[in-house]
Amino acid sequence: MKHYYTIARSTLLEHVPRGHLAAAALLSAGLVILLGTDSNTTQSSTIIQSSNIPGLEIQGTETQAAPIAIPPVETIIQQIAAPAEKEPVDVAPPKPQWKEFTVQNGDNLSVLFKRAGLNDRAIYELFSDAKDAKDLRNIRPGQKMEFLVEDGRLNGLKYVVDELNSLTFDRGTKGFTSKEIALKPDVKYAFRQASIDSSLYMAGKRAGMPSNLTMEMANIFGWDIDFALDIQKGDSFKVMYEEQFLNGKKIGVGKVIAAEFTNGGKTFKAVRYTDKAGNSAYYTPDGRGMHKAFLRTPIEFARISSHFNLARKHPVLHIIRAHKGTDYAAARGTPIRATGNGKVSFAGRKGGYGNTVIIQHGQGIQTLYGHMNAFAKGMRNGARVSQGDVIGYVGSTGLASGPHLHYEFHVNGQVRNPVTVPLPKSIGIEKTELARFNETTRPLIAKLDQFKSSNRLAVANNDTSGN
Repeated sequence: MKHYYTIARSTLLEHVPRGHLAAAALLSAGLVILLGTDSNTTQSSTIIQSSNIPGLEIQGTETQAAPIAIPPVETIIQQIAAPAEKEPVDVAPPKPQWKEFTVQNGDNLSVLFKRAGLNDRAIYELFSDAKDAKDLRNIRPGQKMEFLVEDGRLNGLKYVVDELNSLTFDRGTKGFTSKEIALKPDVKYAFRQASIDSSLYMAGKRAGMPSNLTMEMANIFGWDIDFALDIQKGDSFKVMYEEQFLNGKKIGVGKVIAAEFTNGGKTFKAVRYTDKAGNSAYYTPDGRGMHKAFLRTPIEFARISSHFNLARKHPVLHIIRAHKGTDYAAARGTPIRATGNGKVSFAGRKGGYGNTVIIQHGQGIQTLYGHMNAFAKGMRNGARVSQGDVIGYVGSTGLASGPHLHYEFHVNGQVRNPVTVPLPKSIGIEKTELARFNETTRPLIAKLDQFKSSNRLAVANNDTSGN
């Protein structure tokens, strides 16, 4: 009887694990050996096709069994278990990488471009194509600039102005185009309060307020309170202000939203309001403007070294001479601000006053600033100034025993005490907008009133567009 053993090709083998194939190969080899040693079998014919088992070839004749050549078992296993060759995969060349640099002290565009492997020609090309490139002249230490350079050519640039604003330039077929990116932060309200032991600055620092926020609060109440003269131990404040967050990270503080200051037992309140025209200012809760026509003092946080006194003995001349103003002692070079809007009627040297600026404000009011070390840029006869503009710097020119500012306030030609003279009132909320003002600001005042020293409230994602 003829026995035919055939191992057929099949695509199914491709799906069988290699470990199983190895086991099957060993079993097949053992079976073949067993059959090949049966000498009593006549007229047997053995045909085993094993093209799917590398290294295993078994051939026989029609009349008798042929010797079987079987490779070592290890060889069979290694050949079956060997990983199949994979076709080569095309690998894309790496994309050009952006190079980031931080602006250092003394850096300019030429230096930064050179660091990025570019020359001044790239700067000229960028400025020729994109008008907004002029903003790159305003780079400051700490800012970042990113370059995309391909084959020695500038193809992209990103100027990070701050954490919210950036300017990008991309090369196109017609040269560079620019795009401004302005991120909108999430806004939360934060609260702080403190009592004053020595100074407003130290009280603000103790309360955890940034110094610029303390200054802003002083400016808000600066028309009603002389922070150089009026502050006393036991005064207190509380303030509600914006904190800005980007992707959950605090990036800075915004504006004061509402504040309260108690000075000498008298309490002042202020709230920020933006009118329909988009103009923002601070008002009392009943809609009167905090902004007066004049600042009470021309120097922030200065100390009064000599008061208004019409019978004072002059410290240099040692004779009785009327002191028609107030002297504010401050370090040489301290900025001096115009206390109101007006027009410069005199800027120059004026006898014992030294370097002096006189401003006409209208309504018969004139202010004088003497003993300046230097004038601010643009100070000349006829120049227009706005309240708060820097007009000069503290010095000791003229008859002065040390650096200080001599400040006078004249009404209709008569000298008045700058510390006590009644200041003109400011403009309040228009009647047509009073309802909108009350609807917007009353909830803010209520939040401020509810604040307790043991609390620190925060309201996430507030829409402050109306404040």
